[in-house]
Amino acid sequence: MDIFRFAHPNYLYALALIPVLAFIYLIVARRRKKNLEKFGNMEVISSLMPDASFVRPTVKLYILLFALFALIIVMAGPQFGTKLETVKRKGIEIIIALDVSNSMNATDIQPSRLERAKRAIARLVDKLNNDRIGIIVFAGEAYTQLPVTTDYPSAKMFLNTINTDIVPTQGTAIGSAIDLAMKSFSDQKDINRAIIVITDGENHEDNPVEAAKRAAAKGIRVYTVGMGLPKGAPIPVKGGQKNEFMKDRQGNVVISKLDEKTLQEVAIAGNGAYIPANNIRSGINHLLKQLSNLEKKEIDSKVYTDYEDQFQYFAGLALLLLLLELLILERKNRHLKNIDLFQVETREEGQ
Repeated sequence: MDIFRFAHPNYLYALALIPVLAFIYLIVARRRKKNLEKFGNMEVISSLMPDASFVRPTVKLYILLFALFALIIVMAGPQFGTKLETVKRKGIEIIIALDVSNSMNATDIQPSRLERAKRAIARLVDKLNNDRIGIIVFAGEAYTQLPVTTDYPSAKMFLNTINTDIVPTQGTAIGSAIDLAMKSFSDQKDINRAIIVITDGENHEDNPVEAAKRAAAKGIRVYTVGMGLPKGAPIPVKGGQKNEFMKDRQGNVVISKLDEKTLQEVAIAGNGAYIPANNIRSGINHLLKQLSNLEKKEIDSKVYTDYEDQFQYFAGLALLLLLLELLILERKNRHLKNIDLFQVETREEGQ
């Protein structure tokens, strides 16, 4: 199967000019109409200017905007990859296990624990090079969100879709997430692997320390990133009022606290490290430093090669539209305006 891409995707930002230009033209056209209405009735004014057209300038503008769209696509360089090859690159395999339980909606870290975690993952993905990455989400159960891949744009796309509703069973099963991560790596041998568990650490379902020990026995390092503050914060009710928080059966507001002790124990058992993520920049830099200590081995990656440029079609369309715009005059043609191709000549009865 072929794959489509843009060689210079940054040029696509210029597409934002099209609605802006259309909006400016709309404002100018309305102002022009209001100025004409000051002189009298528009039907009378139109009869005084028989060669003037109020429609053709708009048609010409839309043709120019479509031509501009085609030219921007040409500059972005549309391409099709026609050949899939396996290439060797040096890297490691990383699976991120992200906690999506309700407690991750707490706002002791702004804008919330989950949103800050997603930003941290995005920064981490931006700094990876030749490494494979996969994403697991977990609450009361764990699910694979993205199998290990070197397709970083897809990883960030999947990341944007994650929220606390993605896993139906509530809870925090860190051990299950580690076990699923161990099964989710590729079958390739002799490659260094790491699991990064991003959570507030409030585990209620299983024994994450034992799971981390099982991972370490297989040569997989387990790193933990703590989201939240030790003093904790209430958990907002989704869809509720601004200051409405989850309560226990006794009616008391539930305070979710970062369990650093558990996360430190998991990291020690997994031969990894615990990273508090209160400061996202320093936290990610610390994590990258930890991962850089792992020796990068050759990994097989399937990539598309022999990309063929496909800008010719859009260039031809732009040229055709510009030519059409030149042929359309802003004023009516006085020699052609009275011609009606659909007029049927009727003869008088009796002739």
